[in-house]
Amino acid sequence: MTTITQPDPSAIGGVPTAPLAFLPKPGALFATRAKRLSFLAGHSANLGPWLAFLGELVGLQARLASELAPATPLPPARVDLARESRMPPIDRAPLATDPDLHALLDRVLEGAKPLEMPEPARLALTAVAAAPLADRHWLLDNVLNDRIPDDSAAPHLFVALAVQLHLARLAATLDARRLVPIRTGICPACGGRPATSSVIGVGDLDGVRYAACACCQTQWNEVRLTCLCCGSTKGISYRSVETIDATVRAEVCSECDTWVKILYQNKNHSLEPVADDVASLGLDLMMKDTGLARGGVNPFLMGY
Repeated sequence: MTTITQPDPSAIGGVPTAPLAFLPKPGALFATRAKRLSFLAGHSANLGPWLAFLGELVGLQARLASELAPATPLPPARVDLARESRMPPIDRAPLATDPDLHALLDRVLEGAKPLEMPEPARLALTAVAAAPLADRHWLLDNVLNDRIPDDSAAPHLFVALAVQLHLARLAATLDARRLVPIRTGICPACGGRPATSSVIGVGDLDGVRYAACACCQTQWNEVRLTCLCCGSTKGISYRSVETIDATVRAEVCSECDTWVKILYQNKNHSLEPVADDVASLGLDLMMKDTGLARGGVNPFLMGY
């Protein structure tokens, strides 16, 4: 059943003292996500196998994060220039040809081989492992630019695992205090788009919203009741599958006809920005009938 609720005007406005961003701790982040996916798999009759498979893949990300040597920090001059220019310090544009990212992709592909997986995923894994360099560049470039084609979601899934881990490791070397806001809906660390946003408590502050980068996993503060796609504060409403106390909703913007999921972690602390995005697929299916475009980016949901 669909419920449509209007926003609470009292929630408008940011919290000036809230930190701009929380940088990822890759090992802990991916381990927490893998654990959440495994839990959700055991509580979903329809999505259980897919969630369990994703849990194994994210567990691989967590293991690699703990095994790899720390990433090399970005040059201070580059960080300073990005700050002065109000740009994200991580430049994703050249990363499709970065040898370090290609080496990490090889480790992800090798680590995924022993895992049980659906036959289409196994075929995609084999294809990516055997792909010529030009094809790998194309796959990496698509993930880095948040434009995964629906008809080739499977091979991009494995590439996205490497991209997420590589950028999370880079983001972890930054100083969050040196980041600056870019614009609404844009990650201040890498310029990526959000998967979802979450309403959380920060210290003595409650009801603060943070968007979660689909690429580098940084979380950054965004004003509530603001569209993460166009920045509008008009025409915002919420839809959910549940009729009462929904903790995962679609934040809908009538100005640009898009929607992004918002998770209420202040009501359910176990919610995880990416895992619960996948587990709430029913909301995506419901929103498909509206003709509105999904604004959140999640490689684990491509094709739906």
